[in-house]
Amino acid sequence: MQHIPVIGITLDSEEPGGYSKFPWYALRQNYCSAVADAGGLPLPLPHLPDMAPAYLDRIHGLIVTGGAFDVDPALFGAATRHDTVVVKRERTRFEWAMIKGALDRDLPILGICGGQQLLNVVLGGTLIQHVPDEVPHCLAHEQPNPRDQAGHDVTIVAETRLAAITGTLRAPVNSAHHQAVKDVAPGCVVNARADDGVIEGIEDPSRKFCIGVQWHPEFTISPADSALYRAFIKACMV
Repeated sequence: MQHIPVIGITLDSEEPGGYSKFPWYALRQNYCSAVADAGGLPLPLPHLPDMAPAYLDRIHGLIVTGGAFDVDPALFGAATRHDTVVVKRERTRFEWAMIKGALDRDLPILGICGGQQLLNVVLGGTLIQHVPDEVPHCLAHEQPNPRDQAGHDVTIVAETRLAAITGTLRAPVNSAHHQAVKDVAPGCVVNARADDGVIEGIEDPSRKFCIGVQWHPEFTISPADSALYRAFIKACMV
């Protein structure tokens, strides 16, 4: 029987209300189905920072998901916080521990949206706190149409791993963010940009698989999205 890699997927956390009168975890189903469709076994991860080493012992790859919150600007040395920034400290503390541990072990990592942003910060980079304030004439990075539709295109940088994986230099993506990578972390390179210059993807070419994208490939807007998941799962099988 072929080895099925176990893929840790970070959860979002919500305050009481809606689903439960008590605090609860949340994760869109397509995060898991995208992993399963690509040949992996999805394993959602509760926010238990002290158990990060035990999780890392049991998984073959890590997906750091997005969510309606932001990386605390203090984590990348900013002296002020934009009024739009919303933080989830316990979630970030857990995801930081998982990313750091995965990097130390060279486990494959796929950062998605906010997950890409945190990956960049953990590696030593910084973020734009609010794209409309820092990027003149920016695109609608918080697209008005549904997330299962494209919001804009990205240009994929030639000779990057993402370009090799997707087999294209142009792809439609969805867009649901107001922060973005500003200073790319040391050792990382930009692998995709929007037409307004906003960084849409990063990668660390020195690692087994360390890629972040600003969009949500679990919605499979284009063949490039499913190719990214397949390549990630393949790296987790090595």
